[in-house]
Amino acid sequence: MNNPVPERKIKVLVIDDSALIRSILQEVINSYPDMEAVGAASQPLQAREMIKTLNPDVLTLDVEMPQMDGLTFLEKLMRLRPMPVLMISSLTERGSEAALRALELGAVDFLPKPKMGIVDGIQGYADEIAEKIRVAYKTKPRQRGGAPSAREALPALGNPISTTEKIIAVGSSTGGTEAIKEFLIRMPSDAPGIVITQHMPEAFTKSFANRLDGLCKIRVSEAVDNERVLPGHAYIAPGHSHLLLKRSGANYMTQLSQSDPVNHHRPSVDVLFRSVAQCAGKNAIGVMLTGMGKDGAVAMLEMRQAGAYNLAQDEASCVVFGMPREAIAVGAVDEVAPITEMTQRVLNRLMQRGGMANRV
Repeated sequence: MNNPVPERKIKVLVIDDSALIRSILQEVINSYPDMEAVGAASQPLQAREMIKTLNPDVLTLDVEMPQMDGLTFLEKLMRLRPMPVLMISSLTERGSEAALRALELGAVDFLPKPKMGIVDGIQGYADEIAEKIRVAYKTKPRQRGGAPSAREALPALGNPISTTEKIIAVGSSTGGTEAIKEFLIRMPSDAPGIVITQHMPEAFTKSFANRLDGLCKIRVSEAVDNERVLPGHAYIAPGHSHLLLKRSGANYMTQLSQSDPVNHHRPSVDVLFRSVAQCAGKNAIGVMLTGMGKDGAVAMLEMRQAGAYNLAQDEASCVVFGMPREAIAVGAVDEVAPITEMTQRVLNRLMQRGGMANRV
């Protein structure tokens, strides 16, 4: 009688200059039956040789490394031998900037190192490390390039959509930082207000918003409570709070809430999209970008039922086709598009709706 052959374990190479971190990460990885730490390198030059001999499926990579920093190594790796990389960096302002840069260079995702209690801290989110390794293993290496600079972005459209009566709501998770950048960098300066929920730790959202603000024609900021949503502005949910949309007369306003997580997330896409369905209705455009899980799918259907027009990123351009797939499956999506075309598709729809609104 033949026993079933077990699936091959995910081979993980750990790269970190701290012997303690290397040891803990290897212990965590080896505690799961579907993955194995096949090696550990103290610096990128050593890792380069180990990649050749061990042929790992996923790398975990620190940012600050001796001889060659992690970002330089990542850039070279993605150019010469693209493969899934999970960044594990310190939870500092400087570290958050570095982690965001790593995502731009092609890393799948990142996790912060705990500030204190390294052993207990890392072991405390062992399940999250394992899940992110599994997601990374299933992703395809991302191609670099494609997004234009702000100067190359689409020209301003003029008055047809320059009104706070229109609103764009965006949700994303794994892979979303680059997808959001691709989406926003093409936006003209007179685009409607944009509200965004990206699953991201608290220490990273402000740096992420600031980075986008320097790249885009529109203004991008971390959302604060009770501010008016203006045309030509994008507001990103802070990592500590849900972002909701509300109305004050003819104006859209932001609202932050620290109520319980929804779908295990705070901020949650479901919370944002449900508020948009309730106060914007047919004046809204919903956009679901790459991400793991199902957060936002049900509320996106509520948006569509309220008259909104919804788009989802296609599987080929997603890092993880989880959230878009779920939104499509429940009937929440009107149109599916690659990320490189998403902005133009949204603008085309807004132009059509602006024309219809003018005739009413």
